[in-house]
Amino acid sequence: MIDHSGITVSDYPRSKSFYTQALGAIGYQLLVEVPAAVTGTTDVAGFGEAPKPDFWLSRATPEKPAHQQPVHFAFRAGSRAQVDAFYHAALAAGGRDNGAPGLRPHYHPDYYGAFVLDPDGHNIEAVCHAPL
Repeated sequence: MIDHSGITVSDYPRSKSFYTQALGAIGYQLLVEVPAAVTGTTDVAGFGEAPKPDFWLSRATPEKPAHQQPVHFAFRAGSRAQVDAFYHAALAAGGRDNGAPGLRPHYHPDYYGAFVLDPDGHNIEAVCHAPL
């Protein structure tokens, strides 16, 4: 099982704002932020459902570029309405469309997802697996 994951971002304040808005639509919150003065290397922000963050952003450093290849993260939503809200919040926060909300029956009959590209081009998804 995965306990937590994270990505590096090229513009930490912009990405933190993007994820705060986009993930807020599905119930995720910015739960903790630790500055470079504490970590000894870089600023980090932890998102999740209280009390534990499970998705982390960190500021890229010159020795560690933001990414070589974009990555894909899918966040589970509790309803199709949350998927829709995530999509619209992510676009309003500066994300780019990468697949409007809708059924993806090639995965399974009730797979309802939406895809956006974050400020670094990472493919971020919200998905609901529940039937209507």
